[in-house]
Amino acid sequence: MTHDSHEFNKLFCDTCKQNRYVGYLCYMPPLKDVLPSAGDKVLYVFYDFETIQTTRYSDKAALHIPALVCLQQFCSQCEYAENCVRCGKRKHLFWTDPEGDMLSYLCEPHPWANKIVAIAHNAKAFDLHFIPNTAILLK
Repeated sequence: MTHDSHEFNKLFCDTCKQNRYVGYLCYMPPLKDVLPSAGDKVLYVFYDFETIQTTRYSDKAALHIPALVCLQQFCSQCEYAENCVRCGKRKHLFWTDPEGDMLSYLCEPHPWANKIVAIAHNAKAFDLHFIPNTAILLK
């Protein structure tokens, strides 16, 4: 269906490019798998959260609270080196405020880089869930 074809009680969705019933909730399309171009100066960051479960919801459920985030980074010049003149120390540990300290570190100026690619150890099921709440609070 196109933007021009009209159907009663339907609206054109700019996300999925189809006519949908009023109230339909469309989701963002997935990102395309595109590698950075040769001209991009990319800082790659890999991270993993370690949590504790001291706050109980019930006898069977507990709240996961980040206690530590381990982060490793590299750029195109130091992929196999321990430390780099360009991007600095390869390994970082954040204990005090793991989510906030990691986000603050990633938001620091990296004048040589025009992109930061952050990859979580278990983003689909776990590690990514801590980031949005903290990012909203830091706003």
